[in-house]
Amino acid sequence: MKKLKMFGMFILSQVILIPILSIILIYYGPFTNIKEMIVTTAMTTMSHQYFATLFLSDTEISQILEKNRPNGDIADQVVEDIQVSENNTDGIELKDVSSKTFKGYLLIVNDPSRVKLATAPKLGKVGATTSQIVEYYDGVAGINAGGFADDALGTGGKPSGILISFGELKSTKSIGSYSIVGLDKSDRMIVSNSMTYSNMVSKNIRDAVTFGPTIIVNGIPTIRSGNGGWGIQPRTAIGQRKDGTILMLVIDGRQADSLGATLKNVQDIFLQYGAYNAYNLDGGASSTMIYDLKLVNTPSDTLGERYVPCAFIVTKPNFDSNSEKSAE
Repeated sequence: MKKLKMFGMFILSQVILIPILSIILIYYGPFTNIKEMIVTTAMTTMSHQYFATLFLSDTEISQILEKNRPNGDIADQVVEDIQVSENNTDGIELKDVSSKTFKGYLLIVNDPSRVKLATAPKLGKVGATTSQIVEYYDGVAGINAGGFADDALGTGGKPSGILISFGELKSTKSIGSYSIVGLDKSDRMIVSNSMTYSNMVSKNIRDAVTFGPTIIVNGIPTIRSGNGGWGIQPRTAIGQRKDGTILMLVIDGRQADSLGATLKNVQDIFLQYGAYNAYNLDGGASSTMIYDLKLVNTPSDTLGERYVPCAFIVTKPNFDSNSEKSAE
């Protein structure tokens, strides 16, 4: 019995000491990269920020976030650098861009004129899944796009920021400056951390949505150090090559076989595949990719695809924008 008690005390001490030592080493020891990854990941969630706030001051948390964030003072985009090739075909290619820590998928869309920002049929009241939006517009592929003001029911019908679809302002907001990604009428991607609606109109933007941040502009990456400041999460992002080819990226996260990716991981993938401009879209449980009308990835939401206000879709080659359904 005495030996059993001693063994029990040993086990109990280990159960108590190991977590304490781990906390000390992670938050106050030499493992800076691990600490910054935990802090940036925790602070981008609504329910798990205590992983950072319990152990670090607000000042130190702010310093870590600022250190890892992309450069917000980006150069003006040179849209004329994008020369949409007349030799681009109608083809779409699906690439597996997975790593040891995440599962990722990249759609390569050769013809940028086929990429449109489509909205949920009942935008303003209720959102729709990415699958439903693609199907509604008789598309063939798509990814979720902008963020939304969530509610207790998770309807996803009220977009955050500004939303322009098929040249029409769909959101109730148009005053002020917005972080946007969009496509102009010449099928060139526009990225900006701050743009007014009047400027969007002057640039002939046909589609635009708010989220961010911009991660590549004029071929220059905005994340120069750190992980991007948003930790490890499911990701959705979009980019464009200089020849006009559109790149659509989705990375799974919050799962045992796919933890998620940092913004730096996203930037690296886009650079590898030749993106000249790239922009981060709504991630987390919203991250969804559809190809050939099938769900490609595994959304982190236990219920499956989340209701969202809009999606970047790939239309069929003969798509007629004049018959666009949202105008019905």
